[in-house]
Amino acid sequence: MNIILYTVIVAVIIAFVLGVLLGLFKKIFHVDTDPKVQLVRDALSGANCGGCGLAGCDAFASAVVKGDAPANGCVAGGAACAQKVAEILGQAGVEVKPKVAFLACAGTKECAADKAEYLGLRTCKAAQQAMNGTKKCAFGCIGFGDCVKVCPFGALKMGADGLPYIDKSKCVACGKCAAACPKHLFKFIDADTKGAIAACSNRSDNKPQIRKDCSKGCFKCGMCARKCPAQCIDISSGLPVIDYSKCTSCGTCISSCPDKVLVML
Repeated sequence: MNIILYTVIVAVIIAFVLGVLLGLFKKIFHVDTDPKVQLVRDALSGANCGGCGLAGCDAFASAVVKGDAPANGCVAGGAACAQKVAEILGQAGVEVKPKVAFLACAGTKECAADKAEYLGLRTCKAAQQAMNGTKKCAFGCIGFGDCVKVCPFGALKMGADGLPYIDKSKCVACGKCAAACPKHLFKFIDADTKGAIAACSNRSDNKPQIRKDCSKGCFKCGMCARKCPAQCIDISSGLPVIDYSKCTSCGTCISSCPDKVLVML
């Protein structure tokens, strides 16, 4: 009985001493935090998506109060969040242009040929490391859905044709999909952009091979640029790039493209 009593007394003493020491350490090593940090943190979306370019909401709140990040840096929170943060910081209203992701590839199972049967781990990253992707087109979407798995907003889903599809109403352009894609096929555009865009990333100059590998591949014929009445298409980079300040969404480039590489936003 005495042993049990002594044990309890010793445990209580140890707990008391540790509690006092922890309290002292907390006081000694305490770092004052700007109260604005917590106010900003409470105003954020709480998604911890990393779309701001930092480790998460806590890191962003600290950075924005220090002036190391912009008030409109929380892409998941959008314009309402940016306005709240700006008010906390005493800044004038900030403008936020919502963006969405776009997959620059139309290489479905039907139009993009496989190079061989792949028997490895069913992830895009593994297939890329093992054999530079599963398709003959070295620029094509591998189709195992790494992007879908990492999307924190449920804005991506795999289609039966082997390509991921984006729900623009859910996408906040956090960048997770782009980071997960080993082929770097995701672009981010203003959500209100109107006009044509190239659903292809093949920059090879081997024109005959492009058409053999994918029936939706851009083989650099330049027809879109020549036919565009607004002269707003530049193909000097190897793919059609549209100047949206000039594009009228007439659709001439889309109808003139032999492989229907261009699509309307």
